[in-house]
Amino acid sequence: MSWLSRVRNGIPFLPKRQSAENLWHKCAKCGTMVFVKEWEENYNVCPRCNFHDRIGPNKRFEQLFDAAEYELLPAPEVREDPLRFKDTKRYTDRLKTARAANGQRDALVNARGRLDGHRVVIGVQDFAFMGGSMGIAVGAAFLAGVRAAITDRAPYILFTAAGGARMQEGILSLMQMPRTTVALAELREAGLPYIVVLTDPTTGGVTASYAMLGDVQLAEPGALIGFAGQRVIEQTIREKLPEGFQRAEYLLEHGMIDMVVSRADLQDRLALLVSYLAPETKEAA
Repeated sequence: MSWLSRVRNGIPFLPKRQSAENLWHKCAKCGTMVFVKEWEENYNVCPRCNFHDRIGPNKRFEQLFDAAEYELLPAPEVREDPLRFKDTKRYTDRLKTARAANGQRDALVNARGRLDGHRVVIGVQDFAFMGGSMGIAVGAAFLAGVRAAITDRAPYILFTAAGGARMQEGILSLMQMPRTTVALAELREAGLPYIVVLTDPTTGGVTASYAMLGDVQLAEPGALIGFAGQRVIEQTIREKLPEGFQRAEYLLEHGMIDMVVSRADLQDRLALLVSYLAPETKEAA
């Protein structure tokens, strides 16, 4: 064996399937290659351009709850495929595929725990589950989160991310809009705050209902927030929309939301809001 072969064989090359996929993450906005470890430690935010990538319920809960300790609320049982809908696939098959890929029962997951010592219930809408679309299961999960907050005498904090109502459930998905609004009336009658964090994207019937009914409205930087799409609006009004239209910063400038908060600062900002709005939820150490 030549000296070159010995040197080459002694170099600890990683298998090809591990090197690019497991060690690096490419930013979807600026294209920067970031070490996955660095990207995850930065809460899935690009350190160069501050692009906030989408994250699911588990990462949200781990970031927000004290010591990453929380109790998941069971997903409510609902009737699946009430319309027996079928397009290129059966709706039941789409649900099975989404559950296998995502690991969740549906697009909204709730958990209870402590946020800086305060009792809170947090709901997270997951865009990775059928675009976070609002259907009967999402409406039922929202009600379950609100009622858990009322039982615990705690604020309800919701992270929204959705492409709108779930078309496979037709009018039944749209009925979740008034249903969730009534649930929020119950929360307010109980004297408990409802805080919304709008994440990318929050659109359609979700924006037209519970996403915009918070006592305080926060958003992550650059989040797309709106009802109809930009192209539809431009075709309707026959005008070019301004730069950054429907982005979080534009909505803040025009008074539709209260603040834009980076993901790294969310835990502290939410804890501060809860201490102002519900100081009685602070648990003794």
